[in-house]
Amino acid sequence: MDRLSLNLLEGFRLLDVIDILLVAVIMYYIYSLIKGTIAVNILLGVALFYGIYLAVKQLEMRLLTEIFGGFISVGSIALIVVFQQEIRRFLLHIGKNISMKRKKLFWNFLGAKKTSQTDHTEQIKPIIEACRSMSRSRTGALLVFSRYFDEEYYQSSGEYIDAPVSKRLLESIFFKNSPLHDGAVVIVDFRVMTASSVLPLSDSEDLPPQFGLRHRAAIGVTEVSEAIAVIVSEETGEISYAKDGNVNMNLSPEELEEILKDEL
Repeated sequence: MDRLSLNLLEGFRLLDVIDILLVAVIMYYIYSLIKGTIAVNILLGVALFYGIYLAVKQLEMRLLTEIFGGFISVGSIALIVVFQQEIRRFLLHIGKNISMKRKKLFWNFLGAKKTSQTDHTEQIKPIIEACRSMSRSRTGALLVFSRYFDEEYYQSSGEYIDAPVSKRLLESIFFKNSPLHDGAVVIVDFRVMTASSVLPLSDSEDLPPQFGLRHRAAIGVTEVSEAIAVIVSEETGEISYAKDGNVNMNLSPEELEEILKDEL
């Protein structure tokens, strides 16, 4: 082993190992968030752009170096603008994990988790019955369950209702001749806050081609927020459930009930 290798080993610390591992974890999380989306192509374009900049700089091509350098100097701001949804999703993912662990510790401390879930059974029942009925009649529906009501986000694109959730209300909203049947119903604390809300569509490239606007909207809103969504397909009557950008399909009303008890 030569002297250079010995010097490198002597300068290598335990903190350097931790540093490399942390960078690897961050890169893994970033990749998992943008995998299968158009953001991967954008990131490849950014990497190619930076590679060209390094090449022209090494070749001392002054004019191109100045041009590319100007773009690189504002690159961090441009990346924030381009990847704002991915950055938001990343921060929500971290915050959600912290929040879930904190709530789990709280309920374990009180020993009341089972009681809390039982209390919502009667409130969940009309939602399940409405989904069962709409599934049989193949009435398309999109229900979004949010932990809080963002007026600027939801109310600006939908009709404000603020009424207790009920089977008849949900069926009336999604009736095919109703002026509110297009869009999503937003439910907060078992109250229908808005109807006909327009949601952001997912830009994932891995979604099945049979997914329509309802499924893409359900995936999109769960990618950028802590909300969960329930979809009833107009074509097949199939009930689906979306969370964190992932979809569970072909659920029975009983399976949906168990899921909502755990989530709500």
